[in-house]
Amino acid sequence: MKNSEEIKQIAIETLEIERDSISRLIETIDDDFVKVVEEIYQSKGRLVVSGIGKSAIVAQKIVATLNSTGTPSLFMHAADAIHGDLGMIQEHDLVICISKSGNTPEVKVLVPLVKNMGNKLIALTGNFESFLGEQADYRLSCMVEQEACPNNLAPTNSTTAQMVMGDALAVCLIKCRDFGSQDFAKYHPGGALGKKLYLRVSDLYTQNEKPQVKPNDSLKEVILEISSKRLGVTAVVENEKLIGIITDGDLRRMLSREENFHELTAGQILTSQPKTLGRDAMAIEAAEMMKTLNISQLIIAEDDQYLGVVHFHDLLKEGLI
Repeated sequence: MKNSEEIKQIAIETLEIERDSISRLIETIDDDFVKVVEEIYQSKGRLVVSGIGKSAIVAQKIVATLNSTGTPSLFMHAADAIHGDLGMIQEHDLVICISKSGNTPEVKVLVPLVKNMGNKLIALTGNFESFLGEQADYRLSCMVEQEACPNNLAPTNSTTAQMVMGDALAVCLIKCRDFGSQDFAKYHPGGALGKKLYLRVSDLYTQNEKPQVKPNDSLKEVILEISSKRLGVTAVVENEKLIGIITDGDLRRMLSREENFHELTAGQILTSQPKTLGRDAMAIEAAEMMKTLNISQLIIAEDDQYLGVVHFHDLLKEGLI
């Protein structure tokens, strides 16, 4: 067993070796790379990404990235392709085959089949002089001088290089498509990431009670309204206009300073000009406002018309806080 310092040093050396391998890929970005981006961007079909072994795993990651950023893609395992899955390739599809050596048996069987179907073939390989490299219409390099593995056997630098080149393609296509945050939200509707991009306060406040009192309502009525609606706040509304709010914190502070509070009314203890958001505001904006102002509730209103309340727990439940 290595000691702690030796383990740290091995990790550092591994990262340095992989970093240097990736840096050398910069020199391989050529006209073929540009043509590949243009072909994918202009394609009427999908991008089929294939590989075997560790390259197949990288292919799946590249497909996931492309699909989530607006480039229709699918994964086809090179071994399964020659046993029936080749049927997933359609007329206008482009095919990327990933292989470090470019000479694995499955790839050597797959390549002529793709070529016979008339689909353009893109090689992502570390060996341009391989069978795959020579047969491909376009070639992208993932060549590395060595693996980070001390035996120079386990795919490390090579799979990292494949993945990085896939990311370079994806980012170029994102830029070419002007793929923005709203487009991203369309493909990521679930989870906190999607909710940050599409969830609005109108999706939240309508699920809550709508506590409200009038300025002349008694302290008892205020307390009952806050307690029954269980949001820790009530709006104070006069002639259908929002004139202020009362929170449970306001009540505690009032009780600590007032001796004769039994005759007080809502209008006497309210906080005027409360912070509000409109119904179309993004939920993430509400979350940021609550954190900045250190508050637990936010009034939703437009043109002084009281609409409802968003609570800290609503945002917490959605994973936005």
